Amino acid sequence: MLCALNCQSQKLKPMTTSQQSIFQAVEQNNIHKIKEYIEQKKDLEIRNIKDETPLMSATYKNSLPVVTLLIDAGANVNAQDNILNSPFLYAGASGFTEIVRLCVKNGADYKVYNRFGGSALIPACEKGHIETVIELLKDKKFPINHINNLGWTALLEVMVIGKGGIETQTKITKLLIDAGCDVNIPDKDGVTSLTHARRNGYREIVTMLEKAGGH
Repeated sequence: MLCALNCQSQKLKPMTTSQQSIFQAVEQNNIHKIKEYIEQKKDLEIRNIKDETPLMSATYKNSLPVVTLLIDAGANVNAQDNILNSPFLYAGASGFTEIVRLCVKNGADYKVYNRFGGSALIPACEKGHIETVIELLKDKKFPINHINNLGWTALLEVMVIGKGGIETQTKITKLLIDAGCDVNIPDKDGVTSLTHARRNGYREIVTMLEKAGGH
């Protein structure tokens, strides 16, 4: 993965007291100390024992002011930790729409994938984060038909394990169709989204997929 070499090299370098302090400041949401660290032009890509950068740690906490400060200072939104989360990927999966928006504006790499080989969009769709899905689909270059290691696209993931209830699943399906997703990409067993929808009794979704050319 993208961060592998960097992560390994960072592991060999013990953190100084000053570097440790940035993680403490992030944990405490101490804006003053974070600003001091940034103003001293210190390493924003330093890693803790979990291979998290300060930005990754702040993203886990959904600390928007801290995330904004670090991204504005140039922190890498694609730096992955030891479980292959990046600020962009985790924000997408967690429905942190404001952080997703910041990441997209500051270099989010759509070819960096999570531990399941998935994009930010796939778990956002699965978990029913409608506003995040809308945000991600604003960029027509987003790989809407990307297939993860399980053999699922974002649309398939909605059909197979989508959360949030049928109303949410239906809304997300419409968003994906309207954005131009390929409704006929099958899973590893050759089963399409339409077939999954029929099996699950998703009548409105079935109608939508059929109108979109599903088979």
